[in-house]
Amino acid sequence: MRPFDFLTLMQFCWAFLAILGFSLRSNLRGIRVLFTALGGGLCWASYLVILYYTESMLLSVFLAISIACIYSEIVARLMHTPVSVFVICVIIPLVPGRSLYYAMQAYIGGQSSLASKLIFDVLMISGTISIAIAVVASAVQLWIRLKADIS
Repeated sequence: MRPFDFLTLMQFCWAFLAILGFSLRSNLRGIRVLFTALGGGLCWASYLVILYYTESMLLSVFLAISIACIYSEIVARLMHTPVSVFVICVIIPLVPGRSLYYAMQAYIGGQSSLASKLIFDVLMISGTISIAIAVVASAVQLWIRLKADIS
């Protein structure tokens, strides 16, 4: 799979539609729904492209979440909306729900070594997501303070 092919575009569209539905279900209204869906598609597509070039899942997750958080910060300021509204929606494509499901299935099936490996993967991805969100949020707050001090 090349990074910029039809499959990547199709996956962008599916992520866009999934986040569009999630946003509507979360009672977002107006143009915010479109921007959250666009951010979700951007998050997933950037993950795919970065994964192609780096071949590292955790680095890809970190960079894709960072891109999604920067996007959320910009859009939230333009729309005068709390950043958390956008961040919560746009990171959903990278939340490791599938791995957690298979981990619980393996645990119930008595495959504790497979379950442990999958739980470790879930914890690594979740930790990477939270670190990326914290890094971007801290960098934005630092930038705002420095900008205020200069003015």
